[in-house]
Amino acid sequence: MNTAFQEEKINEGYNLKRIREIIGLKQETLGSRCPSKFSQQRISEFENMVQIDEPILEELALALGVTPEFIRNFKEEKVIYNIQSNRNTFKDHSKDQSSQQHYQPTITNDAADKIASLLEKFIQEDRAKTESIASLSKAVLDLAEEVKKLKSGK
Repeated sequence: MNTAFQEEKINEGYNLKRIREIIGLKQETLGSRCPSKFSQQRISEFENMVQIDEPILEELALALGVTPEFIRNFKEEKVIYNIQSNRNTFKDHSKDQSSQQHYQPTITNDAADKIASLLEKFIQEDRAKTESIASLSKAVLDLAEEVKKLKSGK
C-alpha cells in the first residue's frame, strides 16, 4: 500500500492536549476557563477523542485563546520548524545587564497620564459613595430616633 498519498488523519484530542501543554495549562484550569466548566476528567476524555463535537471544540478553543481551525490544523512539526526558522529574529537578552533577572516594563508618559486620570476618577467616585453612605447612615439614625419617640408616645 502506497502511504505517500494517504491523507493524514487529524486527531483533535491529541492536538488539544499538545496546545494545552505548550501553553502550560493543567486540564483542570482549561476546564474551569470554559463556559461549561468542564471537570479535569472531562478534559482528559476530550484529549483522548479523535474528533471533538464542534460546539465543545469551539469552547475549548476559546478557553485556549485559539480558533477551532488552529486546533484542527495544529502540527508539532510546523511549530518546531517555525521556531528554528525564526530563532535568529529573536534577540537574546540573557547577556544584557539591563534585562537579566528583573525586567521592568517601560511606562510611557501617555500611559502614566491615563493611569493617573483613572485613579483620580476612582478616588472622586469613592469619596462620593462614602458621602452617600454617611448621609444614609444619618438618615437611618434619625428615623430610628423618630420610631423611638413614636413608640414612647412623646
